[in-house]
Amino acid sequence: MKRQNKFDSVIFSEEFYDCNDPELLKYQFKWKRYMDAFNKTSNSPLGLKRRSKLIKKMFGSVGENAYIEPPLHANFGGANVFIGDNFYANFNLTLVDDGKITIGDNVMIGPNVTIITPVHPLEVKDRLSKNNQKNLPVVIKDNVWIASNVQILPGVTIGKNSVIATGAVVTKDVPPNVLVMGVPAKVVKELNKDGK
Repeated sequence: MKRQNKFDSVIFSEEFYDCNDPELLKYQFKWKRYMDAFNKTSNSPLGLKRRSKLIKKMFGSVGENAYIEPPLHANFGGANVFIGDNFYANFNLTLVDDGKITIGDNVMIGPNVTIITPVHPLEVKDRLSKNNQKNLPVVIKDNVWIASNVQILPGVTIGKNSVIATGAVVTKDVPPNVLVMGVPAKVVKELNKDGK
């Protein structure tokens, strides 16, 4: 079952809002406590069991066989992240999950990857105003492999079976069945549906 709350209509609206609203911050810190507990788990059988329970509590929804190597960093502690089955993420995954992040089945993420949803105005006066942030959703479809040190920017959708090479900065949508690399990331090779 997916988590829902009274702030979804604001933070998922893709419109500018006050990201420093006291009620919103209180809600945000509630979810961050789960992340803090997750990052303190030990690499022992008991610690792994606790980690597995926390993953189910902290995310908006999560499928079967999800594993995340600590430390994990998330603005909302994972509350706005919706994960499918057979998910793996290596250490230092950063989810700037002020907005919605949707991750499909069989997705692998390497170390030091950052996925970002918030956007701030370019003009100084607008950045300093009360309504100074909006969020654009990120969608990662099934069977995607994201290598280490990748950054995925707001509003991006990554198509099924695609591979994002090490160090890529993904600024626009990625079609299915391709390899992308570079800054900004560009398609360098088409892949067969079986990944060859």
